[in-house]
Amino acid sequence: MSVVARQGFKYSIIGYIGFLLGTVSAIFIFPNDFEFYGKLRYILPTAEMLVPFVVLGISYSNVKFFHTTEKAGKQQNMLSLSLLAVFINFLIFCAIFFVLPYLFPKFRHTEAWKIKEMILPLILTLSLCTIFNKYTSNYKRIVVSNIFDNLFPKIANLGAFCLFFYFALSQKIAFAFFFGMFALMLFGYIYYTNKLEKIQLDFNMDYFRKDGFWKDFFNYSFFGFLGTFGNYLAINSFMIGEFMGMEEVGIYSVLYALISLISIPQLGLFNISAPIINKTLAEGDMEELDRFHKKTSLSLYFLGAVLFSCIMVGFPYLTEFMPKNGVMLREYEPVVWIWGSAVLIDLATGFNGNIISLSKYYRFNILVMLLLAGLTIGLNYYFIKNTELKLIGIALSTAISLTTYNVIKIIFNYIMFKVSPLTIEMIFVSIICTLAITVAIVLPNFNNNFINLVYKPAVVLILIFIGNYFTKIFPIEDYLNMKFIKSVLKFK
Repeated sequence: MSVVARQGFKYSIIGYIGFLLGTVSAIFIFPNDFEFYGKLRYILPTAEMLVPFVVLGISYSNVKFFHTTEKAGKQQNMLSLSLLAVFINFLIFCAIFFVLPYLFPKFRHTEAWKIKEMILPLILTLSLCTIFNKYTSNYKRIVVSNIFDNLFPKIANLGAFCLFFYFALSQKIAFAFFFGMFALMLFGYIYYTNKLEKIQLDFNMDYFRKDGFWKDFFNYSFFGFLGTFGNYLAINSFMIGEFMGMEEVGIYSVLYALISLISIPQLGLFNISAPIINKTLAEGDMEELDRFHKKTSLSLYFLGAVLFSCIMVGFPYLTEFMPKNGVMLREYEPVVWIWGSAVLIDLATGFNGNIISLSKYYRFNILVMLLLAGLTIGLNYYFIKNTELKLIGIALSTAISLTTYNVIKIIFNYIMFKVSPLTIEMIFVSIICTLAITVAIVLPNFNNNFINLVYKPAVVLILIFIGNYFTKIFPIEDYLNMKFIKSVLKFK
């Protein structure tokens, strides 16, 4: 097995472990105290939302120009100057942050200002980690960075919550553990980078001044910076925390963990599909790209729709097994319906954004990402300030902005490449799943919620399997074939 294949396999395993850890914790542990969990979920997304303003896309240039600098023996020079630039950017960011209260006095009343002692150091830590993450990816080593980025934040959340709720320690100690995990992550990155190639700090500017190389570096970094906008999840957590409260952030985060189950089929699939998309674009084979686009989109939509159907019929009974605050989640069931439907539409559009980003029109993706960010912020503000919908309004905002984002990309790809993810089979999938959900809902309930939790999703699966058997939409038999399973598990 090649290095890339081994790394890809291990990457997927780590991804699924992290996903399972986060989901189980969100369903069975974090609902014990939505307010404290909300604080944790406010701190990290807010820091992540502000990291791009410190990194300014420099991390992407560490990938783009790595081979160029490596040939000149200046890759360590690039890494050193990148880290220095991030540190200087952070000092400027802090200066602006502390000046804001004098320009806008209301800023002192924001949650971001109240817990700045946690957020600011976390921004610097995550910014430095971002540089190391992209730099080490040049060595085709993605597993260790995936452990840092995927598992460490989940361990930080879980550990801090357990220290506060189960061990009755103070919030300060819990927050110290929380930040400590990210500090450990940074030291881990430094150690691992040094292991791949001994770090030799070099802050000389001569190479970057030569032939105006710094201009190319700066321009690419700037476009990378623009492409980091559009993280509606971080935007949502920040705005919910500022305008609604930490308890709502906690509820929102648990609901997101449930809805994320729908996206499981997408995990790791881009790593497999990217080379194929890149190859067809390079060869100009739009017919093959269209066929592949439709096939992958239908597969993602079918599998996502199956998971969505099971979640919808099982959600009311799942809340009965959650800790004492599970009843609060039941009140927000419409959020799961609305947001889950938006995620399904996102799956149905397949790798729209990836096709654009791998083509010569990659800058268009940046513009659409900025649109997504602006639309999400505007709609969030409207629903929060002008309605009483609360988290349902946030779900509507996300659904509208995400759907608009995907529709624009569908139109663009059809005009530029004559490819589309949409097929008639998707309508059949929607009909089959809708009928399955309807039948499961109208079936009688047992007095035992565990039986309901098991048998209603089972009915959905059986009905979808029968419907698919007659329509032949998705080749389930290929995935149940033992030869296929053995080939997946075969390492040599």
